[in-house]
Amino acid sequence: MKKAPDVFVIAFALIVLAALATWLLPGGSYQRQQEKVGDTVREMVVPGTFQVEPNQPQIGKIFLAPILGFARMVNIIALIFLVGGAFNILNDTGAIAAGIHQLVKALRHRTYLIIPIVMTVFSFLGGAYGMCEEAIPFALIFVPLALALGYDSLVGICLSFVAAGVGFAAGFLNPFTVQISQGIAGVPLGSGIGYRLIVWTAATALAVAWVMVYAARIKADPTRSPMYDLDQARRVELGKAEVTQATFTWRHGLCLLVLLAAVIGLIIGSTVWKWYMVEFAGLFLGMGVLAGIAAGMHPNTIAKSFVTGAKDIASAALIVAFAGGIIVILENGHILDTILFGLASVTSRVGGVLAAQTMYLLQFILNFFIPSGSTKAVLTMPLLAPLADLSGITRQTLVLAYQLGSGFSSMIIPTSGVTVGTLALAKIPYERWVRWHWPLQAVFVLFSLAVLVWPALTRWN
Repeated sequence: MKKAPDVFVIAFALIVLAALATWLLPGGSYQRQQEKVGDTVREMVVPGTFQVEPNQPQIGKIFLAPILGFARMVNIIALIFLVGGAFNILNDTGAIAAGIHQLVKALRHRTYLIIPIVMTVFSFLGGAYGMCEEAIPFALIFVPLALALGYDSLVGICLSFVAAGVGFAAGFLNPFTVQISQGIAGVPLGSGIGYRLIVWTAATALAVAWVMVYAARIKADPTRSPMYDLDQARRVELGKAEVTQATFTWRHGLCLLVLLAAVIGLIIGSTVWKWYMVEFAGLFLGMGVLAGIAAGMHPNTIAKSFVTGAKDIASAALIVAFAGGIIVILENGHILDTILFGLASVTSRVGGVLAAQTMYLLQFILNFFIPSGSTKAVLTMPLLAPLADLSGITRQTLVLAYQLGSGFSSMIIPTSGVTVGTLALAKIPYERWVRWHWPLQAVFVLFSLAVLVWPALTRWN
């Protein structure tokens, strides 16, 4: 398989294309007006006010664009660094792994409950915290467990990777998709959580049912698994030994209570106190530090764990700066509204529901080239938010279309580092994964198109 271009290569190429476009496209602008939604004041495009004006070529600003983008997106970048560092501290406490092992141990004689419970836990973490990369190491826990229970390695990575991926896509508070895109689009953070919880519950139930049916089929006839030959060799390698159970301590319990408190704080803060990115960053940082203290970690160890987590997510933060640079080039070149006018001439004709579904499909396609959810938010929201105004759908609906389009397909595209990394740890060949997963992916496409109908028809806010 030909190696896909790195996301930084794609982002820089888009900067260059944006700069070239400032030479080729005419300038233009819409009139804008302030509108208050709850406690948030946002700028709205006034339909029918587009006027042509001189463009401002930006070729000389190509290498300045990432720096200008960093300055533009500094709050988002800081949030990404702090979330990555804090969650790494929580992972290093061992509380999540120990809690999962304890749950599995308690359900050993009721194995049919393991799939729905474990998948729901990981989907919740994906929906609330945006768990994604953090799910990768759990392949080393759940694949041997699934094999020991008579399933296959595909079921093993579904317990963590697929569950977290579904939660990430249908997230109700996901800071990397929902909150970032709401912030950029001028939508109150945490708003719309009621319908998002319905979407998350339905998506999780769909994924759990799909995996349970498949698991029962494989347990009845293991030869039906696409991984049958490789799993047979692996069972011999494991010697059919029991999966090692991590000891659950009182410190692990304290860490999980800290996690629970942070989740409650996130919900209350976003819905009642109208917290924004700065407050969320502080909440995540506090969660990480308190979890480290509860685990009895030395302060130096907590600091090193935080730095390691921030370092691991640095590429995601930097790519946000590059994506912000693209928008800076388009704005400074006075062609952002020109592009918006061209897109609006199409979406404004197809109607609310079709406009929402079109925006979903656009994000679905972009996800292959830019698999980072936060990157696509920074790149597309400044363009699509006013486009939603012109197309007759609310920005809340746009955020839902964005998160669905940038989420589910990440579990199958070869440009996703999380997908490739998880499959590598699980020793599952990519082509076998695609063969098994694409029917579920097709179901999620239909699911996404369906759940966008009600918001578009009711002008959901």
